[in-house]
Amino acid sequence: MRRLAALLLLALLPACQDKPAPPAPAARYMLGQPYQLGGMWSYPKEDFAGTEAGLAVALPDRAPGRRTANGEIFDPGQLMAAHRTLQLPAIVSVTNLENGRELKVRVNDRGPQSPARLIGLSARAALLLGVPAGGAVQVRLTVETTPSRALAGQLPSTERTEIAVQSAPAGRVERESLAPLDGARQSTRVREAAVRGPAVTTVADVTPALPPNPLPEQLSQRPAEPGRLVLEAGSFFRRDLAQRQAARIAGLRARVEQRSSGRSALYRVVAGPYRSVAEVDAAFSGALAAGLPEARVVVE
Repeated sequence: MRRLAALLLLALLPACQDKPAPPAPAARYMLGQPYQLGGMWSYPKEDFAGTEAGLAVALPDRAPGRRTANGEIFDPGQLMAAHRTLQLPAIVSVTNLENGRELKVRVNDRGPQSPARLIGLSARAALLLGVPAGGAVQVRLTVETTPSRALAGQLPSTERTEIAVQSAPAGRVERESLAPLDGARQSTRVREAAVRGPAVTTVADVTPALPPNPLPEQLSQRPAEPGRLVLEAGSFFRRDLAQRQAARIAGLRARVEQRSSGRSALYRVVAGPYRSVAEVDAAFSGALAAGLPEARVVVE
């Protein structure tokens, strides 16, 4: 019986051993397809130098472990963020316009849930920037061009299409030195003297380094510059189309503003300004109810 028990124990040992942990998911670069979230469609696109101003909130995630949209591991203790349309990942400077604090975050997920919000911040990023839990603050986003392009160019991606270009065959080039003509020796020496000069140094293209992951906590302080909360309900190249759009939300006292002049005139439909986040949220809900899915909350 003892021998039988020992044999059974040996047979069960491999099954009891811990399985090796799965490999950590590697970051990948992506845009993704259009998607619907919070009742509104979003259309991802690349933007390596954009600036936006709107409302920021803290993401509800309080525990690490889930995967972000581009396959990374979300950690509320790191400087991470969610954006509805930016390429993933991207490095973005976020400035709290209400207190002047500025911080770089890594955008690696889709969101926030509410389409009236511009960006969702991890718990740590929200704490450093002064974004209260359950509240919203005015922020300005600026995409950091160099590190964002480095991520796009060096991270693996399933969306890139490599175009194979076959080079044309190069024939053999032969040359033969001929004796100079009479009287040409002096002119050759003159030309050689003219081209001699300081050596030209050619700087080879340098591949930009990938930004550190996780990002360091480098908080900057700038002057506070809160703006006005307005509702933007579309932009048009024709005034009559903008006026027709404004009429659909006449109850919000919408108006048409011309943002440029000449042949490139652009007419924007706006309503507001509003005194509080609650007021602009109510106007945003009214625009959605009127069938204007392009409406957005903007800080000016």
